[in-house]
Amino acid sequence: MNKKVNKSLYFILTLLLAMLFIFPLVWMVASSMKTEQAVFQDLGTWKSFLPSLNPSDWFKPYQEVSTRFNLFQYIGNSIFYATCVTIGSILVNSLAGYAFAKFDFIGKKALFALMLALLVIPGETIIITKFSIVQRLGILNTRLAVILPALSAPLFIYMFRQFFKAISNEIIEAAKIEGASHFRIFWNIMLPLSKPAIATVGTLSFIGSWNDYIWPLMVLTNTSDFPLQVAITNINNTQPTYTNQIMAMLTISTIPLILIYVFFQKYLVQGLGSSGTGVK
Repeated sequence: MNKKVNKSLYFILTLLLAMLFIFPLVWMVASSMKTEQAVFQDLGTWKSFLPSLNPSDWFKPYQEVSTRFNLFQYIGNSIFYATCVTIGSILVNSLAGYAFAKFDFIGKKALFALMLALLVIPGETIIITKFSIVQRLGILNTRLAVILPALSAPLFIYMFRQFFKAISNEIIEAAKIEGASHFRIFWNIMLPLSKPAIATVGTLSFIGSWNDYIWPLMVLTNTSDFPLQVAITNINNTQPTYTNQIMAMLTISTIPLILIYVFFQKYLVQGLGSSGTGVK
């Protein structure tokens, strides 16, 4: 009896918590599918969580905002940045993780300890330093300024290092006997065995790049290179402002994240929940 009560209580609390997070999302989507007048008329009532009763109003905010602004260009920029950061992050961090896991070199332990110490340093504290480096490299106000600083992260290096470290050294020795180079061992053996880490790092990199706002705003001045998140702020400050159109933009920016999480949820949970599985 107690187990049933506990299970029911757990279900109710989980449902309430889920509703707490879902309500803003539902309101956002519903507001993007009604007229501007209806958004404010329904505000504060249960109707605010419902789209317009007239289906012809559902896609008008999307059409209007795409007419006023170059919406597809901003979406394309975000996709480009997120894709480049995702692919580059997997390659760079996996190579670093492989070096920490399977190579012995002078200062390895000190360097790894320093990298772990960087995990506790907030990114905002070094953002000015990153800006100065980008400026000195001469890539300020270019797409490279957005992509390059996001390719490496201590957490991702640590994750790959843990996965690679759990892989038996006998596999690597056997590959060396067959004449395989270090890069071939990494590419043909290590990476295929670390799919959960690849999926986790790829998913988190994509989400981080897609949601990034402060850094692109700092290093980009050309509006044609703005990602969607920066463009939303500019659109929100452009008169006249329409709530339904802003909600439409926010809905568009949220859809890819939902799809990514739905399709990669299994690998994401597996990658975050393990500290190096190696070969099973």
